[in-house]
Amino acid sequence: MVKKILMFLFRFFLFTAIAIILILGIPNLIAEWFARSRQFQVTQTPFAPVAIVFGAGLTRDGQPSPVLRDRVAAAAQLYFDGKVQKILMSGDNRFVEYNEPGAMKRFALSLGVPEEDIVLDYAGRRTYDTCYRARHIFGVRQAVLVTQRFHLPRAIFTCNFLGIESVGAIADQRVYSRYAYRFWRIREIPATAMAFMDVFITRPLPVLGTPEPIFGLTDETSMQEQTHP
Repeated sequence: MVKKILMFLFRFFLFTAIAIILILGIPNLIAEWFARSRQFQVTQTPFAPVAIVFGAGLTRDGQPSPVLRDRVAAAAQLYFDGKVQKILMSGDNRFVEYNEPGAMKRFALSLGVPEEDIVLDYAGRRTYDTCYRARHIFGVRQAVLVTQRFHLPRAIFTCNFLGIESVGAIADQRVYSRYAYRFWRIREIPATAMAFMDVFITRPLPVLGTPEPIFGLTDETSMQEQTHP
């Protein structure tokens, strides 16, 4: 009797483990495959009207984290190289004392990016929200997504399937802590599975508001013509 119970429990946990691996692993494999040909070094990134920079945390004194600084610096390089014309900086600002877009803007200004070419999204609390709002609030149809290599597959997959034709610019500009990078990679596994759920099943609505298109119709048409001659 005990042997049968143990065998049942063994099979139950084995099948459960296999199911979890499949549920979490398959979305990651698909996202990695989908994004493989859509990731570029900053200098090789094709033109797009807008660069979207994803938030990545602030230090205790309200400055961009090293990861976020690299994202902003990469977006600034794209701007100065003529790869993009506007930079949409999207992050969390649900608390008065925590303002990712504001910190990103200050750093971009210090790098020389003109204020008139910086657009702030204060409700980009997660990747899905940033992509959704970029399309439905800011009218973005084509973009370069600026983030680190570990995050690009999820970002590229999410934005493309939410209606933004997008590629990624790799923002890895330093050697990150091996332990931190390992943690980020592991975190991407459930996050990517959740992205699949959001995009294909639940379709949650993020914080929305009045549309604020980055380009007027004429400007957007001009951008499209430059991207697709």
